[in-house]
Amino acid sequence: MDFLNEFDFHLPEEQIARFPAKNRDESRLLLVDRANETFKEAPFFRDIRNWLQPGDVLVYNETKVSYRRVYLQVESGRIHEAIFLETLEDNANIWSCILKNRAKLRLGENLWPVGFQEFPFVYEGKDNELSLLRSERTITDLDFEVFGTIPIPPYLKRKAIEDDKFRYQTIFAKKSGSVAAPTAGLHFTDSLKLELIQLGIQFVPVNLQVGYGTFRPLTTEQWQTKTLHKERYEITDESASQLNSAKKEGRRIIAVGTTSLRVLETVFDSQQQKFKVGLSQTDIFLSPGDNIESVHGLITNFHLPKSSLLLLVSAFANSRLVMNAYQYALQNQFRFYSYGDSMFLF
Repeated sequence: MDFLNEFDFHLPEEQIARFPAKNRDESRLLLVDRANETFKEAPFFRDIRNWLQPGDVLVYNETKVSYRRVYLQVESGRIHEAIFLETLEDNANIWSCILKNRAKLRLGENLWPVGFQEFPFVYEGKDNELSLLRSERTITDLDFEVFGTIPIPPYLKRKAIEDDKFRYQTIFAKKSGSVAAPTAGLHFTDSLKLELIQLGIQFVPVNLQVGYGTFRPLTTEQWQTKTLHKERYEITDESASQLNSAKKEGRRIIAVGTTSLRVLETVFDSQQQKFKVGLSQTDIFLSPGDNIESVHGLITNFHLPKSSLLLLVSAFANSRLVMNAYQYALQNQFRFYSYGDSMFLF
């Protein structure tokens, strides 16, 4: 897909942040001024307070990462790593999964989490690139916390450690269901949030359950149909009301992360200039040329080349400015991806 070439770049392995900064708010911050098409660096993420104004609204994703990475064992002792994505709409006991080495499995073969035979699964076959596993009982997020681990991204090329249980969750994490963190929120601490509130900054929650599609390469079909993988979202009456008040009063609305922005663009009625209450799924695909009207600012991490998230950021600010900012980040040793450094585009 040649159209993605301008969103490609070479990232040295050493600039992939395999572990988080010592303290959440001590990641670096790149400030991107869309109007003047300039950018500059701040030493720490917590310095963002100097670029926020009383009355600003920060919209964060309150989703919580579920312990959906599970190591499954078959009778012979062979291990299969799985990421449990979601249950089928018509059968809550059949899970759609990313399952490694599935070619070695027979239809109807039994698997269970290593050390937990009381949670058996049956291999039900393929669903395109995904696999179907049927559980003998209804599995909840509390069950995953018993036999699963937190699904840190594959590009970290390591297994999760105890610290990831804390650091790969945001301070806003409340509602389970995601298989990846809304990473822009990882930079906030409780003390920074309190300080910003005292400065007159308002925090408003939305919820989007982040799916594994966020890591998948874009396909030609997605580009042609302008649709992405579906993700469940919710925006409550209270949140919509707070956002509509801010919009009416001319206050800045700033999305904390691309997941929050996906929700806001999905529920924003551009004709009425209002946010709608919603509990549904979104497959919205935002890319350069789209007019983003729901927000005035975006806090985000540095994303994978040729990814839907990089295209979304390039829709909010012009792609030339974004890619110039990325080149600056590459040349100045910024850390990339989930545990990496941050940008504030305004």
